[in-house]
Amino acid sequence: MSVDADTVRKVAKLARIAVEEHEVEPFAKELSGILDWVEQLQAVDVEGVEPMTSAVPLRLKRRDDVVSDGDRRGDILANAPDAREGFFAVPKVVE
Repeated sequence: MSVDADTVRKVAKLARIAVEEHEVEPFAKELSGILDWVEQLQAVDVEGVEPMTSAVPLRLKRRDDVVSDGDRRGDILANAPDAREGFFAVPKVVE
């Protein structure tokens, strides 16, 4: 598929990308090349190929979904510049 200069201008406008006039022709060639590559991919027979998320079969580490309060209030508030009564203290911004 061939992309012409008018198509590049239209796509750039729709994508809200500023394209200078001297860049239009190189972009047209690049877009044409990308579309040719996509056409080649469509010719590949993928019948019976299972979809995958990675080339290497990985299994994520799992943990029990247990509810806890974390019990880390002291550690978290240690980073606060000002903490009072177990909470972050912030300056008053509304009178």
